[in-house]
Amino acid sequence: MEGAEVEVEVGVGPWPGEPPTDPRYDPELLAYGDRRNVVDRYRYWRREAIVADLDLRRHDFHVAIENWQHDFNIGTVVRNANAFLAAEVHVVGRRRWNRRGAMVTDRYQHVRHHETVQGFLDWCRSSDLPVIGIDNLPGSRPLESAVLPRRCVLLFGQEGPGLSEPARAASAAVFSIAQYGSTRSINAGVASGIAMHAWIRAYGDPPPDQPA
Repeated sequence: MEGAEVEVEVGVGPWPGEPPTDPRYDPELLAYGDRRNVVDRYRYWRREAIVADLDLRRHDFHVAIENWQHDFNIGTVVRNANAFLAAEVHVVGRRRWNRRGAMVTDRYQHVRHHETVQGFLDWCRSSDLPVIGIDNLPGSRPLESAVLPRRCVLLFGQEGPGLSEPARAASAAVFSIAQYGSTRSINAGVASGIAMHAWIRAYGDPPPDQPA
């Protein structure tokens, strides 16, 4: 029918021909097809095999976000962290968060919970990781001209109030993202993608199977 939308199936169907014996492959996916939202190199792989392969090349930065009011941006932060291959995502505050925005990427991304800011900061100190706050606070430095540490935790605040006072005080530096419109802020999900990409521009290699 003219004007009707045509649904395009994601992924691939059953494996054509004799299935591989490589233990990384999932027999059920080989038999029935792989419709997951994964890159082609991971088609038909078991989830555990994908995570193990990602663990071999995760980047040196971590991402953290405060969660005192069930922030709806956390799912997007996790999805971005998976896209840019962060070492871990740290949720500081309430344990529960809305996973819908993660689009099941939390299956492949390590997520750690800290009940308090102090507990999170103690973990950072024990891991020798400086905390880098991302917020448009007075006195913050522009991210556009910053050089982020190679090993660090990028910390984002709660939607609305931004970084809590203890988080601000513990940050080795705070960087802001330049904005040119009428709104005073962008949400933490968007900000996290911009900040992670700033790290990638400084230190990241081309993704596998992609030319330099």
